[in-house]
Amino acid sequence: MEFDEKFLQEMGLSAMPEEEKQKFLDYIQEELEVRIGERISKGLTEVQLNEFDMITDQAEATKWLEKNRPDFREIVTRTINEMKAEIRTNRNKLI
Repeated sequence: MEFDEKFLQEMGLSAMPEEEKQKFLDYIQEELEVRIGERISKGLTEVQLNEFDMITDQAEATKWLEKNRPDFREIVTRTINEMKAEIRTNRNKLI
């Protein structure tokens, strides 16, 4: 997913001060990575987590997840949708 000006517009945040936009987009990206990582890792063993940590290629990581955590795409989609709902709920505080 792209976190850019279009995303901010979709979230109703285009009025956010320019100097805050990139910081916010970076925060969203980092927060999603943490949330998704936590949710995906809950269903994995220590051995699987160590194995996954050794993967450096995105295509390999996707293939590994498809095999070891077949619901990972649903987790990603659900987590993004939850984050979007949080942003929409709090957009007046964010602007």
